[in-house]
Amino acid sequence: MSQLIETIAADLERPRELSARVMNYISGHYGIDDDAIGAFLAREMPKLEDDEIDLILSPVFTPKLSDQAVFADLLGTECVPRDEWPALVQQLAARPTRARLVTADGLQHSVGLREVTIERYVYRLRLDATISESLLNLLDRIPSRSGGPMLKAIARQSIWDSESARDIFVLYLTASVDRGSYTLDDTITLLHLVEARKPANLADLLARIPAWQETLRQQIEVASGPKPFFNEDVRLLHGGGRDQRAQDDTRMTAKEIELRFLLQLQRLLTE
Repeated sequence: MSQLIETIAADLERPRELSARVMNYISGHYGIDDDAIGAFLAREMPKLEDDEIDLILSPVFTPKLSDQAVFADLLGTECVPRDEWPALVQQLAARPTRARLVTADGLQHSVGLREVTIERYVYRLRLDATISESLLNLLDRIPSRSGGPMLKAIARQSIWDSESARDIFVLYLTASVDRGSYTLDDTITLLHLVEARKPANLADLLARIPAWQETLRQQIEVASGPKPFFNEDVRLLHGGGRDQRAQDDTRMTAKEIELRFLLQLQRLLTE
């Protein structure tokens, strides 16, 4: 537990740049010039109520998947039950834990974090999630350089708590690893797809993919006009036209990337 607390504290205390959205909120809501925001953070913000502080700092201290990855890697198959979280928050607040907030001028401002902000962060780290031994063994087949901690964070997402959804995830990973086509980006795309579309099971996913593909083809054609190629599916799988197969994904439209992924996914799950 001490290692977990130290890791959370280190993450909370790393420098965090205030976004333009946060800076604008402080300036507009409290009538403060941009060059006075640093002084406001250090002197005035500690006087505010918890709900006001949460409004200011929530965009800065809501963990992303990359933040969760640090703790997914640390915990492995272990978990921290929810009834232990309040004690974690209290210990972190009592240290005390101090944020280093970076304003637009590049200056860092040390601010003591209250329980309301620490709780927001801790309660969104998915500390109670687990990875089964069999799934962890599958993840271990993927080289760590391919984003091992991020993959563990993906595996701990709540969408996979459903056995039918987890079956999709396991089949996808097994097929992509066996065929040497695994990428972290595609795995993140699968996560977002299943979270957004919520297929009932593998059969439902496979039944719905053709309609999604057709919708994307129509949208791509409307946006860019017909693209001559002997087979549209092959063209997309090669990342572009016949003479541009080395074209980088960054030069493709988001819809083309999504369509290419769906074509690959369909093949992985059916062949």
